[in-house]
Amino acid sequence: MKSLKSYYYLNVIVVLFAVSALADEGMWTFDNPPIQLVQQTYHFTITKEWLEHVRLSSVRFNDGGSGSFVSPHGLVLTNHHVARGQLQKNSSAEHDYVKDGFYAATPEQEIKSPDLEINVLISMENVTSRVEAALKGADTPEQQYKAREGVIAEIQRESLEKTGLRSDVVTLYQGGEYWLYRYKKYTDVRLVFAPEQQAAYFGGDPDNFTYPRYDLDMALFRIYENGKPIDSSNYLKWNPRGASEGELVFVSGNPGRTSRLDTLAQLLFARDYELPNALAVRRNHIQVLEAFSRSSPEHAREAGTQIFFLQNAVKALNGMLEGLENPRIIASKRTEEEKFRSAVANDARLKAQYGSAWDDIAGALEKFRPRVKERFYRDLDSQLSSLAAQIVDYVAEIKKPDGDRLPGFHESQLESLRLRLFSPAPIYDEMEIASLAGALDRDLKELGPNDPFLKNVLNGKAPEQAAADLIHGSKLKDPQVRKALVEGGEPAVANSTDAMIVLARKLDPLRREFVKWMQDNVESVERRAGEKLGQARFARYGRNVYPDATFTLRLSYGQVKSYPMNGTIAPPATTFYGLYDRATSFSDRPPFDLPQRYREGMKKLDLGTQFDFVTTNDVVGGNSGSPVINQAGEIVGLIFDGNIESLVGDYVYDIETNRSVAVHTAAMTEALRKLYGADKLLGELTGSSNLTQSQSVSPGNRVDEQNPGRTR
Repeated sequence: MKSLKSYYYLNVIVVLFAVSALADEGMWTFDNPPIQLVQQTYHFTITKEWLEHVRLSSVRFNDGGSGSFVSPHGLVLTNHHVARGQLQKNSSAEHDYVKDGFYAATPEQEIKSPDLEINVLISMENVTSRVEAALKGADTPEQQYKAREGVIAEIQRESLEKTGLRSDVVTLYQGGEYWLYRYKKYTDVRLVFAPEQQAAYFGGDPDNFTYPRYDLDMALFRIYENGKPIDSSNYLKWNPRGASEGELVFVSGNPGRTSRLDTLAQLLFARDYELPNALAVRRNHIQVLEAFSRSSPEHAREAGTQIFFLQNAVKALNGMLEGLENPRIIASKRTEEEKFRSAVANDARLKAQYGSAWDDIAGALEKFRPRVKERFYRDLDSQLSSLAAQIVDYVAEIKKPDGDRLPGFHESQLESLRLRLFSPAPIYDEMEIASLAGALDRDLKELGPNDPFLKNVLNGKAPEQAAADLIHGSKLKDPQVRKALVEGGEPAVANSTDAMIVLARKLDPLRREFVKWMQDNVESVERRAGEKLGQARFARYGRNVYPDATFTLRLSYGQVKSYPMNGTIAPPATTFYGLYDRATSFSDRPPFDLPQRYREGMKKLDLGTQFDFVTTNDVVGGNSGSPVINQAGEIVGLIFDGNIESLVGDYVYDIETNRSVAVHTAAMTEALRKLYGADKLLGELTGSSNLTQSQSVSPGNRVDEQNPGRTR
């Protein structure tokens, strides 16, 4: 097994070329770091030791997000909004940890997350030659797709059996390269600290994706193994002074997905079909859940987290759509593609091998266009429906050879799937009914009553009645029922009278037909053409380009820097002064109201302490919770957002106005000490405390004796 070290200094010679990255642009893989770019721009040398320290100190939240080890006792820092799903799953009508926050005064009070998996990247191995060898003799896109999926499943299974590590084959450069990433996986992850929602998300949706900001968007977990906190020998030392203006900083995280290497046809398809439909589905779901929330305070609590994530997605997707509707951006992408196509066309060898790729992709998307709505509107917005479909698929797929299974059901993926499938997190019947009924109303308008999917779901009933009958007729919210069905295999699922399982069995042929059609007509063509483009790009430019994001570990570099905004200049950093000014300017009305401890604790604070700040680092969704790291390898901030100008970053990067937004470690230090009385926790972060010391809790942050995990 080759470790990451084997690849640190491969292909680091940087030559100026037609599609080279701008200064500060790029989400670089750790096998191909921007060593010479950073040296040329900032005169700092990235060493092997520095890279390894950062890599092993970084973590991935498998339910979406990033984080980092910040103490030798398994303490992990991320965002409140990354932790929010787990906060919600541990909350109840009596204890709302999302709204009120959480603080474990002792290790015994730390709360276990019901279904959270955290990954640490241990090694990487280039397996491109093995994947390419498996494709020889496969002539059609369908044959190549099957061969590719088969060898990838084989590589992952072999690695898992050999190392015991989570093993994922990652596609880079549209299929120009394939890498095997091996992760140490942790599933005993316990909540230590989270501030109140209003402190973490001050300004609410109006301020989301904007700057200046005043959010303490942080949370702390601790990773356990065999019942004890792990020894995290690689962690980022806490720098309480934080980042300063003009300072070179790095971000190590897991950006979710970008489309910067996509063809113009793919971008136009996203603009005209995918993004508008994705927005319509989410906006409808928000309306349904907001109406449900108005029916009672408890319903508002139950739906709050889902509404938060949906609103966040809508704002992000809308920013992407506006970017693709900008004629300047489309013209720039067209010019870039024309230059690349011309370079390929003018080389007889490249033209023969790769010249058809662009037209192949355009043809596949044109074939997909009449069936686009099936992807978006054959969906029920129901957790129980999704669980039922997964169970029906699970018992069918595990009987097949590993390489023939649907994505998500390969041998190397089953353990993570079971963690989610058997999660004890609560499912709320009334919210399920509202969501399902709302989805059916929406789907009817888009697909019509004769759509076979909807005919199976409605069975002649109105949406509200069908939703109520399905939810009340299912026991799948009990994880033991789900587990019994999975362990009982196909016979148990075939004989089940559970309403959701019965429906999933009826819908299964329709779902499988669509998946197979997509694989044969769209995905297989895009994959083969994408590989051609990746190979053409290597032939023309080498590896001096960063690949699109794939929710795998990347490194970006930049500096703390202001930018032009609304006819003026945005400050490089905000302060506690600004927080109180913004709250006062809105008469402390939601969403600009302050938690009680902030109102009462104002006089305790040094109001000049820096709060949030902006950098030129290139980040996108998935980077939430990523550490901001200085040259010494210390943590100086915590990524939690981008400005509104960054939303088009899935497609292009603009150094003039694109900024990442981070929480300053000085603000976290000040708040933990003076507002939350978390002296022991802060001592662990700064290295001046031992994990086993008793916790001192300030009078304003006493532990609730009836529920030790909750502060009041």
